[in-house]
Amino acid sequence: MDPKLTEISQLFERFKAAIVRNEFETCTTFLSQLKVLLTEYKSLPPLFQDTPNAIQELTIARDIYEHAVVLAVKMEDQDAFERDFFQLKPYYTDARGRLPPSAQEYPILGLNLLRLLVQNRIAEFHTELELLSPSALDNPCIQHAVELEQSFMEGAYHRVLSARQSVPDATYVYFMDLLAKTVRDEIAGCSEKAYDCLSISDARQMLLFSSDQELLEYVREEHPEWEIKKGYVIFQKVKDSVPCKEIPSLQLITQTLSYARELERIV
Repeated sequence: MDPKLTEISQLFERFKAAIVRNEFETCTTFLSQLKVLLTEYKSLPPLFQDTPNAIQELTIARDIYEHAVVLAVKMEDQDAFERDFFQLKPYYTDARGRLPPSAQEYPILGLNLLRLLVQNRIAEFHTELELLSPSALDNPCIQHAVELEQSFMEGAYHRVLSARQSVPDATYVYFMDLLAKTVRDEIAGCSEKAYDCLSISDARQMLLFSSDQELLEYVREEHPEWEIKKGYVIFQKVKDSVPCKEIPSLQLITQTLSYARELERIV
């Protein structure tokens, strides 16, 4: 093997071992060194020159960037994810005919779709979908992201949250947790505009929590301006002498939220 490739391979193995140990500072150092070493190869994007070791060089570079994307998820660094994904993407598109398929391709493409959904970049989400092949669209990782986007736009928030229990890959959990927060913030924003208050029980069901304690923690951390008083979550600071507005059933509220989401989607 080419001495430079041997050096990269050995450093890559140390990088992967550091990821397993969650030694993120070490990982970042190794990744920077690997990226510098990769710049010496003209076989890599954007040149794609046909060098004697082009296939080996392309393969190890793709593996490095795939691990870099996974590292970004573990570090919960969305900016790093985006940078590394765009460095990786040419290996899935422009180099497709030169390399054997990667087992990580569809999980990572699905991760990127999920990231776009979490960031509410819906137009880019659909642009990425249009670039995928029919076989890619049939992959469970891609279908997972597509079904989430459909549920979110329909206001089917219970389906969004329950999807966390059936993620196609463990790396999806980070973005699923962010999406759950987005869903709750969406519901909370609608609720506080529409009503003075909700009972703790109704608020818990509205915000899709499994216990009152989870609701109280959410209020304390995300909405300290709300008030918990006499069994109610008070959105607007109403006077003690003024009772909360009569609220409709939870079913009607959920239907209203879903209808509002559908109107937003149409407009």
